[in-house]
Amino acid sequence: MTIRLQIVIGVILVSFMLIIVNMIRKKKFDLRYALSWLTMLVVALILDIFPRIVFGLAHVIGIDIPSNMVFFVGLILAIIMIFTIAVSVSRMSNRVKKLTQELALLQKELDEIKGNK
Repeated sequence: MTIRLQIVIGVILVSFMLIIVNMIRKKKFDLRYALSWLTMLVVALILDIFPRIVFGLAHVIGIDIPSNMVFFVGLILAIIMIFTIAVSVSRMSNRVKKLTQELALLQKELDEIKGNK
């Protein structure tokens, strides 16, 4: 990989990091969800700065072409992101269900109070 391409990729990754940090600062992005994105960006930045890591990992895992290793790492990171989002959606779904049930119980109590008067 040419040094120019590494610099362009590095600038793009750092820009995304700054955007995410700024969104966290302005409370537009929750920290617990941003951590997985920031982790992914840090891993990508490390692999960009030290491309020999990709060659070494590819050799250890048994992948012949280092570019395939990059796609493999991207696939793994995408799977991690999808899993993180699925867990978040599941938690929020449970919270919405619980809040809906509590609201229904409170509404029933309110209706009973109004009916007794």
